[in-house]
Amino acid sequence: MPYKRFVLSKPNASIMKMPHLGLSKEDFIADFKQYYIHLLGRDEDCRSPFYAGEALSQAIRDRLMERWKATHATYKQTNSRRMFYLSMEFLMGRTLSNAMLNLGVTCAVSQAMYDLGIEIEELIDSELDAGLGNGGLGRLAACFIDSCATLQLPVIGYGLRYEYGMFTQALVNGEQVEKPDHWLRHGNVWEIERLEYTLPVKFGGHTEVQTDEQGNQRMCWISTDDVLAVPFDTPVPGYQNNTVNTLRLWKAVATEEFNLSEFNAGDYAESVAAKITAEHITMVLYPNDANENGKELRLRQQYFLASASLQDVISHWVKGHGNDFSEFADKNCFQLNDTHPSIAVAELMRLLMDIYGLSWDQAWAITKQTMAYTNHTLLPEALERWPVHLMKKLLPRLMEIIFEINAHFLSEVASHWPGDTGRLRRMSIIEEGDVQQVRMAYLAIVGSFSINGVAQLHSELLQQGLFSDFYQLWPAKFNNKTNGVTPRRWLAGCNPELAELITEAIGDAWVTDLSELKKLAPYAEDVQFRARWRAIKQHAKQRLIDYKKQYHTIHLGNDALFDVQVKRIHEYKRQILNVLHVIHLYDRIKRGDTKNWVARCVLIGGKAAPGYLMAKKTIKFINNVANVLNADPEMQDKLALLFLTDYRVSAMEKICPGADLSEQISTAGKEASGTGNMKLMMNGALTIGTLDGANIEIREEVGDENFFLFGLTEQEIEARRSHYNPLAIIDQDDDLQRVMQLLEAGHFNQFEPGIFDGLIASIKSPNDPWMTLADFRSYIDAQKQVEAAYQDKEHWTRMSILNCANSGKFSTDRTINEYNRDIWKLQPRPVKYP
Repeated sequence: MPYKRFVLSKPNASIMKMPHLGLSKEDFIADFKQYYIHLLGRDEDCRSPFYAGEALSQAIRDRLMERWKATHATYKQTNSRRMFYLSMEFLMGRTLSNAMLNLGVTCAVSQAMYDLGIEIEELIDSELDAGLGNGGLGRLAACFIDSCATLQLPVIGYGLRYEYGMFTQALVNGEQVEKPDHWLRHGNVWEIERLEYTLPVKFGGHTEVQTDEQGNQRMCWISTDDVLAVPFDTPVPGYQNNTVNTLRLWKAVATEEFNLSEFNAGDYAESVAAKITAEHITMVLYPNDANENGKELRLRQQYFLASASLQDVISHWVKGHGNDFSEFADKNCFQLNDTHPSIAVAELMRLLMDIYGLSWDQAWAITKQTMAYTNHTLLPEALERWPVHLMKKLLPRLMEIIFEINAHFLSEVASHWPGDTGRLRRMSIIEEGDVQQVRMAYLAIVGSFSINGVAQLHSELLQQGLFSDFYQLWPAKFNNKTNGVTPRRWLAGCNPELAELITEAIGDAWVTDLSELKKLAPYAEDVQFRARWRAIKQHAKQRLIDYKKQYHTIHLGNDALFDVQVKRIHEYKRQILNVLHVIHLYDRIKRGDTKNWVARCVLIGGKAAPGYLMAKKTIKFINNVANVLNADPEMQDKLALLFLTDYRVSAMEKICPGADLSEQISTAGKEASGTGNMKLMMNGALTIGTLDGANIEIREEVGDENFFLFGLTEQEIEARRSHYNPLAIIDQDDDLQRVMQLLEAGHFNQFEPGIFDGLIASIKSPNDPWMTLADFRSYIDAQKQVEAAYQDKEHWTRMSILNCANSGKFSTDRTINEYNRDIWKLQPRPVKYP
């Protein structure tokens, strides 16, 4: 039951009767003044855009609040089936500009601020990113809940309210240094604390069988160290449809602020120890799990999210239905975003059996009908695995349930494949070894009615490889849902000039039905339209240059090819291959091989996980090469390499419109999907890429002739792995020999001898899992095709328009419609307001 802080007598219904807030320029001026002067206490001498941004955000939030309440009332009155999206990450970015767009008030608000002498762009830029995510997974979750609201589906997002989000990245001598991202230091105007829905989450303790008053035996989890989960709700507006859904983020709080007796005894540190331990759970996004303490904290986070969210859903169910769970599965569905929240399978079983008295069979039937699992990785090492001894210590009751689930499951496997002990060992949720491990992905598969990958190739590889045994047992469970991105933020919001041109040409229906962009295709043959398209791209590139001037001196103009690779730094994403090409271009310039040269500005951005040493070395490598290139006068009108520090959502909103070339160069068979490729394509960038992840589907949509393909396929990679010989590749390629000679001579680390020896050894190793050099020649040749195409401006612009025109498939509106059609089975609920 929730921890109640207070009881309020029921207020008179008239408390809810207020005039509806207007959306005119005058309405926003009046409300802005009210908040700026009276709530925030500012006057004409205040020069900080932060307070003006706060005042405007309060005015916008008031409008969202009206529609938020109407949405909640609609779902309640219609007794809607609901879906609950559990994700450890929600990379929301900034809220103000997106809220204005989705409310349809951007023009009115901009004019209101202009009349008050305020630049709306300053207010938008003053807002801190809500960086509660590590990269693509968290941004996908944010795009998903945007589309759910736009499609008017009854969906609630559940996540964690990390005090410190994804770290702020700084560079010291070219090396990544992580700094805290205290995004809540000024508070968060968009959230509402809901103390009345606070819930306890158990850790530690032990279990024992107890007999209740009716004589029924029930397993009890006792002597636990409880932590309170306090919800903070954030509105998620749909696009101009009055629907405002909810993102509920949990904050961990101690059950008592401090131990008064210890405080009075003089032990000040110990008196607040419980509070500090509790609040660690939601202090930092993804602690480093390289040691046992890090592993325990990450497991605490995952269970805290699952338990609080499931308790919340069930407590609301019980308020309306008592202990009758006969229709629970018909009205509720849980989507597990990757393996992180998979402990929810066991937690739902615990709640239904131990708290509400259902039998094992009843609880398991409900669990298997309500849980759905999305896998986001093909890397086995990225799947969650927790030591059994840690689970027993931290979550003893959950470990008992997992053992029981596994016993029932292995019995089913044995009946399907009698005597196949190898298969039993492979499929067991418990992995045997020196240290027993719980395979959390297997728990999610066993406890879910749906398992999906996030791109066609990814789903096929899951079925054929990583989860092939499970696919053979339950083929009907498996399906594909290719990812997408929301066109509201990633085209209409971040590239308003291009959005206006598109709307002028084909109307504005594309904002909620991106397939409408197909109507742009004929305009690729219109000379005047191409000229306008090209001018908008040039303006966007100039804005990107201006944005980066605070960090870099860019000698190239906006006529240069803007070559962009922005994503998490990881060996499989092969930023190193990109830099090898840059070194090849540098070598060509130094040798005077510059006939028909295409000026190129290569921009690489991304963060390395703090404990991932090779990724951090890659960042240092990029910056060292950049320092040599950018200081060389021979490069100034031909080549530049920039590392974009502190890459985040708001940075991508500036990068997307200005990109000419999208680098999607991961080793085939390693990238699940990718979404940066979709954002860049949507804004008219051309893709150079391997047949990996969603690249395959991008190429199918846009056509071979509008995509620069290179590299070995996944099948070719696997066939070549046993006899991969990078030294032979080097010997047979003069260009690669010159690149490697520069590296091994220490040309890019003359004052830091040996610093890149490990990196060089890894790419020369026959055991390199990413097979970087295997694709070098193909990549260089594809880049030459890029140069030839870019020299013909009309042809390039035609290709750019066609890339945008064929990006319709990659909207999260399409993705969410497919999730709903095949998995969630929700009914859209239009909201009437006023």
